[in-house]
Amino acid sequence: MRKIQVAVVSPFLDKSYGTERIIIEWIARLAEEFEFHVYSQDIKDVDLSKVVWHRIPKLPGPHLANFLWWFAANHIRRSWDRHVRGLQHDVVFSPGINCMDADLISVHIVFGEFFRRVKPELKLARNPVRFWPRLLHRKLYYRLIISLERRIYTGRANLLILIAKKTAADLDRHYARREGCVVLYLGLDHATYQPARRIALRAEARRQLNLSDERFAVLMVGNDWHKKGIRVLLDALVILRDRPVDLLIVGREDPAPFRAMVAEKSLVNRVRFLPPRPDIEFYYAAADAYAGPSLEDTFALPPAEAMACGLPVVVSRENGVYEIIEQGVDGLILDDPNDANGLAAFIERLLADKEFRERMGEKAAEKANQFTWERNARDLAAMFESIARRKMASPTHAIAEKP
Repeated sequence: MRKIQVAVVSPFLDKSYGTERIIIEWIARLAEEFEFHVYSQDIKDVDLSKVVWHRIPKLPGPHLANFLWWFAANHIRRSWDRHVRGLQHDVVFSPGINCMDADLISVHIVFGEFFRRVKPELKLARNPVRFWPRLLHRKLYYRLIISLERRIYTGRANLLILIAKKTAADLDRHYARREGCVVLYLGLDHATYQPARRIALRAEARRQLNLSDERFAVLMVGNDWHKKGIRVLLDALVILRDRPVDLLIVGREDPAPFRAMVAEKSLVNRVRFLPPRPDIEFYYAAADAYAGPSLEDTFALPPAEAMACGLPVVVSRENGVYEIIEQGVDGLILDDPNDANGLAAFIERLLADKEFRERMGEKAAEKANQFTWERNARDLAAMFESIARRKMASPTHAIAEKP
C-alpha cells in the first residue's frame, strides 16, 4: 500500500517562528510514515530529502497583498497538481487559515478574540501619525483573517487541533464552534531544553550580553510583540524602576516603534531588543525569569521551553501555557494580561526570594518533562489515518477513482 499523502499548506516554514516550528517538528517525526507535500512560499529548517516542496512564488509588497495572492495561488497550484499531475492528497493539513479545503487545521490563534483585545491599541488617536499606515494595514489584515475564520471555522467538515483548552472557548464565543476539536498540548525538545544545559551555558551567555550578577534579567521571546504583551511588560518595569531588573526582548519584529515607547518611559538602559538565534537556549541561560503576559496566545512555545530549562515563568491567563501550570508551584499566572501592578509584584517576588524561584524552576522542569514531540506525532498520525480512511470510504472518492 502507498503511503498516505498529506498536503501541508503554510505560507512559510521556519523554526524562528512558533507556529511554523511546531509544524516542522511534527513533519520531522512523521516523514518516514507519510508522504508530505509542502505548499509554501519559503521553507527553512526542513530536510527536503524527506518532503516534496511545491514552491508558491511570493508577491512583493505589503503583507496583506501577498496573503491574498498566497491564498488564491495555493488553491490553484494544488488543483493543477491534482487534475494535471495526478497527485492524490489524502489529507490537506493547514496551520491556521490558509485555505478553504483543509481537512485538518491546527489553530494557533483565534484572531476574532485577539482583535477584540487589541482593538483599543489600534485606534489612530492613540498613536503617532507616522504609525498610521502600519496600523491601517494591520486592521485590514485582521478583518480579512476574521472573515475567513468565520467562513472556515463555522463549517463542520474539518477537524481542528487546539493546542490549548482556552482556544475552545474562543472558538465557541466567536464562531459557535464546539464539535470536531481535539486538544493536543505541544511537545518539547528535552535534549536541548533542560536545566543542566541552561546552567552550563549561563556564565558565558551573561558575559556575552554584558549582564552582571547584580542584574535580574526577565526574558520574552516571540514575534508580534503587541500580542505578546510588551506594553504591560514595560509598564511593570516602570513600577520596578528602583529594582535591578532588565528586560530582554527577542524576536524578528522591527523594534523602532517600541524604542519610542521605551524612551517615553525612560527605560532606555533597562530594555534590550535582541535578534533570534538558532540556539535560543542561549537566551534562556542568560535569563533569571521568563515573562509571557500575552493578550492572546494559544500555547506559546517559549514559556514552555523556559519551564523545561528550569526557569520560573509568569504567563497571563490568555496564554494557553497557563493550563499546564499550577499557580505558585511550577509557575505564576497573571489573571489580567493588562495588570502591570500584578506582573510587577510577581517579578518582585521572584527577584527577592531566591529559594522560591529556584524551587519553582525545579518544579517547572518536572512538569515540562511530561510533554514530548514523539507523543504529539503519535496523536497526529492517528488523525491523518482516520481522515484518510473516512475520505477513501466516501462515495465521491469512489467516483473519482473510476477510470
